Amino acid sequence: MKIVKKRKGKQDYYYLKLSYRKNGKVTNKEKYLGKTIPKNIEELKKELRKETEQELYHKLERIKEHFWKEWTKLPPSIKEKELEQIAIAFTYNTNAIEGSTITLPETREILEDHIAPKKLLKEIKETENHSKVFLEMLNQKTKITNELLLSWHNKIFSETKPDIAGKYREYRVRVAGYKAPDWQDIPKLIQQFLHYLSTTKTNPVELAAKTHYQFEKIHPFGDGNGRIGRLLMNYLLWHNQYPMLIIEYKKRKSYYNALTKDEEKFTQYFLKTYTNVHKKRLPK
Repeated sequence: MKIVKKRKGKQDYYYLKLSYRKNGKVTNKEKYLGKTIPKNIEELKKELRKETEQELYHKLERIKEHFWKEWTKLPPSIKEKELEQIAIAFTYNTNAIEGSTITLPETREILEDHIAPKKLLKEIKETENHSKVFLEMLNQKTKITNELLLSWHNKIFSETKPDIAGKYREYRVRVAGYKAPDWQDIPKLIQQFLHYLSTTKTNPVELAAKTHYQFEKIHPFGDGNGRIGRLLMNYLLWHNQYPMLIIEYKKRKSYYNALTKDEEKFTQYFLKTYTNVHKKRLPK
């Protein structure tokens, strides 16, 4: 969103311009501001953004309705197989983003055939454990709490990183130039995060984006923050009856880049990615 100045005759006029995608094309929406920039410009920005958000929320709702209608038709045995395939794809991609060398076919062999490739034992264990946590998470809706986050982390890393598994860090970290909050602030930040999560009323897809971003910025664990954050985002989507989102390893650069931006920019990236991935669910 930006302020655009247009000159007509000898007079300048100001407009608020917002560019967004609609049906695969870039659409521009303008709001006339006047001959000067109003003092309540931030409020006007919110109003313009809200107008476009309503269109987006409608699109997300249609994705949800189409997905859930199709999902409820499936027999239980087919649902189970479908979730197992999602677990394979999600586990491969989320681990690969964090540096795992296990390929997608190898992930399938580990989880379906119980065949271990010639890779590091810790990578194999984290593949097995991540998939278990993911499937358990989908089958058990519960309130997201401090204990739940620690439990997920412990189950994934207890066999490979027992010194940090299920514990918030007690030291400073820097990730790719980003200085994470002081470890002493983590308990307070997590409580604020959980309060936001339980009280914010917004579309679940937008909430998944914002909570994922906030969790990564707190960076509470010594390792595994990305994996827990992506589990959290899909927990929110699934238990609100929305189809899940897999951040693909091959598209990790745009994901990393979005995480370096502010929360609004990351949310825009997330919503755009989500609607593109699930556009087949939108009626023609």
